[in-house]
Amino acid sequence: MLLIIGITGHSGRYFLQELIKNKYEENIRCIVRETSDTSMLDSSGLKIEKVVGDIREKKFIDRCMKGVDIVVHIVNIRYTLQIIKTAINNKVSRAICVHTTGIYSKFNVASEEYKTIDKKLTEMIKKADIKLIVLQPTMIYGDVCDHNMSKFIKMVDRLSLFPVINHGKCLIQPVNARDLGKAYYQVLMMPSENAKPTYNLSGQNQIAMIDAFKLISNNLGKKTVFISFPLWFGVFLAKILKILTLGKIDYVEKVQRMSEDRCFSHKDAEKDFGYSPESFEIGIEREVKEYLNR
Repeated sequence: MLLIIGITGHSGRYFLQELIKNKYEENIRCIVRETSDTSMLDSSGLKIEKVVGDIREKKFIDRCMKGVDIVVHIVNIRYTLQIIKTAINNKVSRAICVHTTGIYSKFNVASEEYKTIDKKLTEMIKKADIKLIVLQPTMIYGDVCDHNMSKFIKMVDRLSLFPVINHGKCLIQPVNARDLGKAYYQVLMMPSENAKPTYNLSGQNQIAMIDAFKLISNNLGKKTVFISFPLWFGVFLAKILKILTLGKIDYVEKVQRMSEDRCFSHKDAEKDFGYSPESFEIGIEREVKEYLNR
């Protein structure tokens, strides 16, 4: 039995498409919410059991783990510890968890919580009889429902004068949700003994933030003027905002992170299971077209 947590989410839907395309034959149990759109699950033709509930409830998760051999956890990293603890208690043999490359950030706001979770997770599985594989995507994009490039597309579309930090030289390596869905399936089907504990899942190539913005502008058919501000000025404004709101709004480290490169090699994934992501140029053109059609 395969248990999937997060099948109706952004990259989860593309994972489902891979299961359908490859005619996955084993039984699948999917945890969904009452508000989830399960139309694709219902018409998949796969042997799917839908379970409605809240993954924050320990007893519910325990019931869902009964008879499960493999868990694919795509939802928020903050639920991983409880999911894996329950999987171990129910003698699940393998777990695939989707986390984030945010763990590598030098800024605490982006990495501290992830590092704490990772440390506890490492201790938890030391004496457990479970194979854990952690997948770490970079900035996820690919559809207007994403929380990254879709925001930038809207901003570039609305602003003729677009502010950037330090000339937008920060390097990023966005990964398309379609490529993640394929990767989840490839890892699921590979022999567990051949898998490494962790894989970075990044886009095909790194790109400067300013070049990403220019691609968005060109695909929108806009003539955008990009105005650069030094990092210190952005940090100064963030500190003023923090003071004025008595600390309730603290964007200082988020602004500082605009100077941090977020590029990570996916060579291990390429070597071990044939990971081959598409270029950002192709992916962002598709997403902008979707935005314009809406």
